[in-house]
Amino acid sequence: MASKQKITTFLWFDGNAEDAAKHYTSIFKNSKVLEVIRYGDAGPGPKGSVMIVRFQLEGQEFIGLNGGPQFKFTEAISLAVTCETQTEVDELWSRLSAGGEEGQCGWLKDRFGLSWQIVPAALPELIRDPDPARSNRVVQAMMQMKKIDIGQLRRASERGGASS
Repeated sequence: MASKQKITTFLWFDGNAEDAAKHYTSIFKNSKVLEVIRYGDAGPGPKGSVMIVRFQLEGQEFIGLNGGPQFKFTEAISLAVTCETQTEVDELWSRLSAGGEEGQCGWLKDRFGLSWQIVPAALPELIRDPDPARSNRVVQAMMQMKKIDIGQLRRASERGGASS
């Protein structure tokens, strides 16, 4: 018997939770809209309009609520996606940043205002290099990037070897 996810990320939208859920599930594999719940006679939204959308991204459940304009997303909360390849980084970056805005160091805001971190799996490995000079070069290279480029990080790690 599959266990139920104990902690679920709850996202507050201003009328576009269903659009967001459909957008996100079109981007990530193993993803789907699970349920759409509509407002009834009691409101507070218009009867028949979407109140809640339950959806899964890569098997993890999220809930989108059309709660109104009172609250906005901030960079204080972001969804981090670990990517195995540069191709995956490039694709997710392109699709999630479309209509949104690119930030520094692998961060972006999507068209709904939600912040994402598109992180190559190689990044933490390169930053944890036991050689502090190599680690520092990787961090310095990352700080100059918007979308993370794994090849540039690896080249930065290798610069300044025995000859420098």
